Amino acid sequence: MAVIYTILVLFLAVFVAGFILLVMGAINFDFSNSEIPPGVNQPVKLRIIHIILISTAVVGKILEKIGICSQISFVRYMQGIKTLGADQKLFIKDLCFGKVPVRIYQPKAPSPSQRRGVMFFHGGGWVFGSLETHEKLCRTLARESESVVVSVGYRLAPEHTYPAAYEDCLNATIHFMRNVEHYGVDPARISVCGDSAGGNLAAAVSQTLAGRSDLPKLRAQILIYPGLQALDFNLPSYQQNQGVPLLFRERAAFYVLQYLNGNAANLDEVLEGSHIPTDIKLNYRKWVSPDNVPEKFKVRGYKPYVLLDCTTEVYETVKRFCEPNLCPLLAEDAIVHQLPESFILTCEYDVLRDDGLLYKKRLEDNGVRVTWYHLEDGFHGIINSFDSDWLSFSSGK
Repeated sequence: MAVIYTILVLFLAVFVAGFILLVMGAINFDFSNSEIPPGVNQPVKLRIIHIILISTAVVGKILEKIGICSQISFVRYMQGIKTLGADQKLFIKDLCFGKVPVRIYQPKAPSPSQRRGVMFFHGGGWVFGSLETHEKLCRTLARESESVVVSVGYRLAPEHTYPAAYEDCLNATIHFMRNVEHYGVDPARISVCGDSAGGNLAAAVSQTLAGRSDLPKLRAQILIYPGLQALDFNLPSYQQNQGVPLLFRERAAFYVLQYLNGNAANLDEVLEGSHIPTDIKLNYRKWVSPDNVPEKFKVRGYKPYVLLDCTTEVYETVKRFCEPNLCPLLAEDAIVHQLPESFILTCEYDVLRDDGLLYKKRLEDNGVRVTWYHLEDGFHGIINSFDSDWLSFSSGK
């Protein structure tokens, strides 16, 4: 019996040691491909967050390999594991708008007039994120702005590919607009808001509703470091910040391919720019071009990139990248000039920075009022830790 016990202990020790080595190996590999620029404040905090994210992904991959659960399921579970109790200042209720799950945050204090309404679409690369991951943020938005916030639990990739997430966000917004009287919201003061992939969805919904005469006009679109195009992953911000946590250049392309097709089969072509025919890229170059990025954003190591052509086979798999509902930066001027007042937040150390800058220019060129806020020391995902006890950043707050 003692021999069997000893063997089991040794086996467990070897397993745990191997497990730790696997995790540490993955962390070291990711570290060797990452860079935290000197302009980022509190770099140690960012490293810690990065380590936590890598470790979660590695453990998920191990669990997937031994058949317990998929990596994506594990990461989603870990991200949404925190639960909050009741809020003294808010009524919080889970509902469904049609088939779309939503969570509504309503201030308890009486209001002398109808409140603002905010449709909120969470980030997470269309693959991760949930009502739970952005719970604290939505509570804060509702409390601080005294608004009714509707957080949308849209379907995620790769199980549900484009246009599932977009359709869920659009349908939830339309449902809310048609039923605002139930929530004490002024129909003329409804905004759409989102971070990262959620910013993409907010921009797409805003464009779709711009021409609708049967619904109230949106008051504003609030885009927090949005991803708005998939034609060019070699813009200055993609080159400069390709290894900056929390979103690497390769992961940005990976996520949008997951959203599009449910896989990343053409990742290499997308990264090198050989996924869209040259004539089509030249057609959109008036909107998607480093020439439209202000010169001050190119001084940190940008090198002009040569346009590459692509094969018909590759283009057939990604041609929907040219649809504005997926890549809002490609919408026609006739749509863009109808858009509501806009707020765009960009971060200097974010691969998606130039998507926001290019969209800012498009909006301004079409007479849309834009409030632009740029975090000089910001990085992608900074808002998600705004209220963390010891891993928060002043810029996130």
